[in-house]
Amino acid sequence: MLFNSIEFLLFLPLVFFLYWSINRDNIRLQNILLLVASYVFYGWWDWRFLGLIFVNSVIDFICGLQIEKSKARKKHFLVFSIISNLGMLGFFKYFNFFINSTVAVLESIGVSPNQTSLQIILPVGISFYTFQTLSYTIDVYNEKIKATKDPIAFFTFVSFFPQLVAGPIERASNLLPQFFTKKLFDYQQASFGMKLILWGLFKKMVIADNCAKIVDPIFDNIDSAAGFELIVGVFLFSFQIYGDFSGYSDIAIGVASLLGFQLMTNFKTPYFSRDIAEFWRRWHISLSTWFRDYVYIPLGGSRVKSSHAIRNIFIVFILSGFWHGANWTFVAWGGLHAIFFIPLFVSKKNRVYTSENQSLVPSINEVFQILLTFCLVSLSWVFFRSDTISDAFNYFYGVLINPFLPHNFSFFGYEIRLLIIIFLILEWMGNGKYNWMERIENNKYRKIIYVLVAFIIVFFGSFTENMDFIYFQF
Repeated sequence: MLFNSIEFLLFLPLVFFLYWSINRDNIRLQNILLLVASYVFYGWWDWRFLGLIFVNSVIDFICGLQIEKSKARKKHFLVFSIISNLGMLGFFKYFNFFINSTVAVLESIGVSPNQTSLQIILPVGISFYTFQTLSYTIDVYNEKIKATKDPIAFFTFVSFFPQLVAGPIERASNLLPQFFTKKLFDYQQASFGMKLILWGLFKKMVIADNCAKIVDPIFDNIDSAAGFELIVGVFLFSFQIYGDFSGYSDIAIGVASLLGFQLMTNFKTPYFSRDIAEFWRRWHISLSTWFRDYVYIPLGGSRVKSSHAIRNIFIVFILSGFWHGANWTFVAWGGLHAIFFIPLFVSKKNRVYTSENQSLVPSINEVFQILLTFCLVSLSWVFFRSDTISDAFNYFYGVLINPFLPHNFSFFGYEIRLLIIIFLILEWMGNGKYNWMERIENNKYRKIIYVLVAFIIVFFGSFTENMDFIYFQF
């Protein structure tokens, strides 16, 4: 069920009405409703996926209890949880990748093995809820949280529909206690949630989907595209993937707010970052902090000698790339970001900037830094978007050898340019400590601005394609 679908337009008000109609003292009944709604939401794609998320929930619920109960054997249950979660993730997401890669290596040395591959359906959002439940058992093991004894609350935590299929990847320490807290309807929280949903739909339907109409034909026809078209395709894909993914996160946080829940911020205007290190503190925050806390720090982080710290950085970025998909292009994307990041780490400049200390009016130096960082990030997106490594290099090659200007210069219309300008202005208003909706909270014209945003969605949003969110494939 897509957030930008008619089905969800009917589903959300029904869940909202039923949820707030239940006696606020009956927390368990509210959780049961959310659990049923979440399974309906998830099963809308394919009911077979429900068995997997159910098994995942059962394993980690039992493991959490046993880790807390059996001090002598708690490590065994943690290992079982990790192997079970990563085993299911590895099978559904990476089985054919490893088979095909092994066959390619053997064929390169003259061996022709019998290849075995399966038509495995990738469950939507498996990477997201797997990491979410893994963090639960690891935190119980490290005694950062207590294991929950309420299976309904835990199963609802795992399958909570607003953030189930594309994040944010919530920590149990933040989200799980909210399923035990009495909810009081808060008009301000619900109002802000509606505004976030509106802004998320703008990002997805107006920016991402309209960019996709230009980006997809360019990436599908690299050889015939002009050099300028290829350059435009790269930059528009940067806006597409940001509008698509951050739009989903905004809608997810907004929907959760309507139900009285608070999810973590997943994006903080990352394209206004002044270096790659700052970019990763502002892009997909729930994933980057997950790898920091559960991979980078356990490996020693930056507290070890420099060569080991650099190794740890490479491991984190390579794993981050591999998390996105079973393709060497994602590994290359992660490795490229590691290469961009390491000079900042070595020169001890990886903590110079934070979004909070960015002024509303940038200096000339900041403008240059922002543009340079955006170009580096966009460069890496070519690998992320390409089907193969060779396709990515062919893309760069096409920029250099293809005729620079296209025969028909109208492919990059004024509408998308105007929409991106409006988008960037609003994003810049939200750059730093507050988002743009918080900045205009006391502005007497704020309602007019929201109506204009809604107007743009209606008249310029993409309704016919009903495109999936990009991160559903991860």
